Amino acid sequence: MAQGLNIPERDGHGGRHVPVLLKEAIEFLDVKRGGTYIDATVGLGGHSFEIAKRLGAQGHLIGLDKDPAALQAAGERLKAAPPAARDDKSDKDWPTVTLVHGSFAEIANGQRKATIDGILADIGVSSLQLEDAARGFSFQAEGPLDMRMNPQAELTAEQVVNQADEVTLANLIYEFGDERRSRRIARAICRSRPIRTTAELAAVVSAAARPMNQAERRIHPATRTFQAIRIFVNHELDDLRSLLNAAPQIVKPGGRIVMISFHSLEDRIVKDALRDGAKQGHYKVLTKKPVTAGEEEIGRNPRSRSAKMRVAERI
Repeated sequence: MAQGLNIPERDGHGGRHVPVLLKEAIEFLDVKRGGTYIDATVGLGGHSFEIAKRLGAQGHLIGLDKDPAALQAAGERLKAAPPAARDDKSDKDWPTVTLVHGSFAEIANGQRKATIDGILADIGVSSLQLEDAARGFSFQAEGPLDMRMNPQAELTAEQVVNQADEVTLANLIYEFGDERRSRRIARAICRSRPIRTTAELAAVVSAAARPMNQAERRIHPATRTFQAIRIFVNHELDDLRSLLNAAPQIVKPGGRIVMISFHSLEDRIVKDALRDGAKQGHYKVLTKKPVTAGEEEIGRNPRSRSAKMRVAERI
């Protein structure tokens, strides 16, 4: 009998944390008791908690995250069996949990070939990061232009915005934000320097990229630019490619790779990697089309609207 899903009610930082596509991800991952699984983006531990519940004492869960604040919160959640089910048996049946501060680009470090039973990755910015104005990821509240998932990283969004030349800015906004008005936006940014806060940047971009039709009015004019700068600062697409390159080497036959992405650039990279892996005999792709959230989940968690999940099984 399948175990029930325990959806975290609070994230420990005042917000509600709802793991995206939780039921579908856990079903596709097909967790085996005693196995070794990697949550490549452990975040606040929502997906990891459900994996850990199924592993048993002989199992091993490895969680990675760039963000030390997320690792601390996940560590509290994953350190023992759930309180509601805690007794002598459940405490003894909890798996070994290893949390690693680092990028999933380094997922193969320390892992022997074909020893992992499954990998789950929920790609992109987390609710913990988005809802903390001091992290500078969102224009919904004013904060410093930071955007670093790893606060110890050197490059900040403020450095990119104020130091990159106009051509570089235009190219990265176009490439990572799929923003066709990238040249106009880059020119406006360069003319408005110095720009120090998320609100200042959002205002500059909004003035340069006013929506021209109803379709453009559905999203804030600065959304794509913020996305592009965040991806650039955190090397997100390069790290994703590294993860996908390493996965066939460390996942054992029958193991699953479950990838959840939130925009077309990520989804295209995942789709191409799994398709190419299938052609090379590494994978059997289990999702002909991406799995998406239903209306009930979208109502509970609007962020899930853009989520796409693709899954492959190692041959």
